[in-house]
Amino acid sequence: MGTKKRTSDAAELPNKAADRGQDTARAAAVEEDNEMGEFEDRWEDELEEEVVDKDMIPENEDEEDFTPAQEDEDEPEPKRQVYLPGVTMAADEQLVADNSVYPCLHSMSYAWPCLSFDVLKDTLGTDRSGFPQTAWIVAGTQAGEVPGHGRAKDEVVVMRMSGLSRTQHDDDSEDEEDNDEVDEDARLDFLTLPHVGGVNRIRAAPATAGAALPDPYHVATFADTGRVHIYDVRPLIDTLSGPSRPRQKTPVHTVTAHGRSEGFAVEWGQTGLLTGDVDSKIYLTTATPTGFTTASGAYASHTSSVEDLQWSPAEPTVFASCSADQTVRVWDVRTKGRKSAVSVRAHDDDVNVISWNKNVDYLLVSGGDEGGIKVWDLRMFKDTPTPVAHFTWHTAPITSVEWHPTDSSVFAASGSDDQVTLWDLGVEQDDDEAPSAIGPDGNPLVVPSQLLFVHQGQKDVKEVHWHPQIPGMVISTASDSFNVFKTISC
Repeated sequence: MGTKKRTSDAAELPNKAADRGQDTARAAAVEEDNEMGEFEDRWEDELEEEVVDKDMIPENEDEEDFTPAQEDEDEPEPKRQVYLPGVTMAADEQLVADNSVYPCLHSMSYAWPCLSFDVLKDTLGTDRSGFPQTAWIVAGTQAGEVPGHGRAKDEVVVMRMSGLSRTQHDDDSEDEEDNDEVDEDARLDFLTLPHVGGVNRIRAAPATAGAALPDPYHVATFADTGRVHIYDVRPLIDTLSGPSRPRQKTPVHTVTAHGRSEGFAVEWGQTGLLTGDVDSKIYLTTATPTGFTTASGAYASHTSSVEDLQWSPAEPTVFASCSADQTVRVWDVRTKGRKSAVSVRAHDDDVNVISWNKNVDYLLVSGGDEGGIKVWDLRMFKDTPTPVAHFTWHTAPITSVEWHPTDSSVFAASGSDDQVTLWDLGVEQDDDEAPSAIGPDGNPLVVPSQLLFVHQGQKDVKEVHWHPQIPGMVISTASDSFNVFKTISC
């Protein structure tokens, strides 16, 4: 018997709104015409087929029953159906990617897990389309222990992902010889800087609009040693791009204000660098003509670990934070006493991540340890506000959220359930939507109307980012690989 196949990370969910004009990935049975293979004689004698006309057989000739030989029939292609995360698979079923919903899909691995990364600005242009594409990122490793050799040395890695070509499909009608976007293997080039301790979080300083790269181009890391290191990665970028440049292998600055308290919250802005630690303290480091300086006093209204930080896209002195104390807080660095101006209990568990919408400055999305995703209107952050949207699709802690760089209603999320999901608030909720399947708990599984796409295939997904210069391109990192992809949804 054949094995049933279900499309997984390439399966686009079938209930997107028609007003977006998006295609829906549909699973269909594929039947192939049976063909007899050509007989090849070892002595190269040509084998001809004799055609017998029944009308030419004399009536008085003895007739024998003749049963034509049965052609060998190929086993029919197993029926495919869309797989919904959480649905229990049968023993004879397996997940198979449907590449037709990915204009671009590549997977690349590094020697060590890189559970935090950021997209670097490049000089290849903005709003670029076509293939192949090139993406630059900076990542930090969590090498850990190597059996028999102790702890491996961690690194800051500048990566150039090139050859990101269009995904080719079996039903492509274009001749590859006439196609300028032929499929090719992606290439990963990199240079490294030594780093003391594992990298909990890494973020690149914002780059101004224009063709030129920042010089210096600063990135900050929060190490598991409690130190925040600032590096200049511009020499590494230039060396990968062309002539080699001397590069400093040590940080240009190290923030020691957190002591031995490690942290996971790092955020650059016009005003400076914000860092938050597990002891609930937030520090601001600013650039000076002679380097960097960190304010002596901490922002200390949280009562548990600070998990994420975001500067306001509209007010350079305002920032938001989230914490394991279940709150989201809004601050203004001009406020005396370094206390938060607004505090809201956002989730019933740790609030792991937040993202401030850069196109609608009053929208903020948060992700919690319980797997919930909530969208907030900051204008209503008074008393006991309710989220404008609340999604409970993920079944494990949310590890990353990020708004689309240009589409104000779209955001991406990732979770410890090994899903990367794309959402669109602009899709109207269908209250009469029928269940799509039965979930693992036996209850009906309803796919939210706003859920555009589910990407799977990685293990222990930690971060997801949109590429701001390549519309619709998403990069995600997990313990086993980086994935770079575009979907027909965005």
